[in-house]
Amino acid sequence: MRRAAGTEPRAMRRRRVTFADIAAAAGVSPATVSMVLHGSPLVAADTRARVEEQLRKQGYVYNRAAADLRRRRSSSVAMVINDLSNPFFAEFAAGVDEALAGAGFITLLGSTGESTERQQKVLTTLMEHDPAGIILSPAEGSDGLRLLEAIGTHTPTLVFNRDLPQSQDVVPQWDFLALDNRHGARLATEHLLHLGHQRIAFFGGHVASSSCSERRKGFLDAMTAAGIGIEPRWLIESAPTRLEAAMQTGALFVCDPTPTAAVCYNDAVALGLMLGLAARGRRPGLDFAVTGFDDIPETVVSTPPLTTISTDPRKCGRRAAGYLLARIGDPGIGAARRISPVELVVRGSTCPAPGFKVRPGRKGSAR
Repeated sequence: MRRAAGTEPRAMRRRRVTFADIAAAAGVSPATVSMVLHGSPLVAADTRARVEEQLRKQGYVYNRAAADLRRRRSSSVAMVINDLSNPFFAEFAAGVDEALAGAGFITLLGSTGESTERQQKVLTTLMEHDPAGIILSPAEGSDGLRLLEAIGTHTPTLVFNRDLPQSQDVVPQWDFLALDNRHGARLATEHLLHLGHQRIAFFGGHVASSSCSERRKGFLDAMTAAGIGIEPRWLIESAPTRLEAAMQTGALFVCDPTPTAAVCYNDAVALGLMLGLAARGRRPGLDFAVTGFDDIPETVVSTPPLTTISTDPRKCGRRAAGYLLARIGDPGIGAARRISPVELVVRGSTCPAPGFKVRPGRKGSAR
């Protein structure tokens, strides 16, 4: 005769294994068991081995949610990225995770694919896990008020990469970390000017994005300082991806005169543009100069290697995590707006303008 579910004798029901059970079997205190579970370096190796053996033998399952409740603080941090297909953000996320892991936190990762609607859903779902804090690289077109609806005012939040001007008066407690976009684009443009280029395009990105807007301003700063007028048809927008950049390459060559160089919004755009140029019989680094922005790992091995603005995205990730951890540790500290430095790295994708001879010391700085 079969018993109905839940009617087994009490002795047959599996009792939850406790710290005390593990401690008694291993001959240690419950506090030592807790230290082993949290990876404390203060536990001797032989003691750790005994405790871990009992954890396996008795099938102990660590209830992180209950532990977080006891500590009154979550052990997780949410990170929401707008485009994980971009190697820059993959490197950034790796840096964040490294720093959080070192501080004893786990990372809850969400990706929005540049969709503001998906962003709301991802944030709403992650907030159900009550993270200790959030690192957010917003999708294009994000609205601070909508983000506030999903996140609330009590969770420490750091916004990375794209500014949210709508939110500044509403959520001043959000920290902000950005790259030095304007200065970086100016460095790239000045490098091309030093190589004799005057017909220079700004290629890729959407100007409504704060990062693209700042990079365009840097480009315009350099061109204006050199006394060179801007050709509006050479300010070309595209999604910041390799595929769309390759497809948009023809926009540079609609009518004469055509540009001889391009400052690209990011490395993905620059690599796509180089593919588009090659498909049209142009030779990046020989008869057309290209610069990128980010210095993702692939730029060193591209053909030709890409001249770019180095941002060290992994270091940016560690820096972002450090700022958020400081806020988690002391919620009373004031919100800060920080800019991460950049530098020009000269490689093979830039060349002198046709007929221009570079004077010694004018090629640009190289790292």
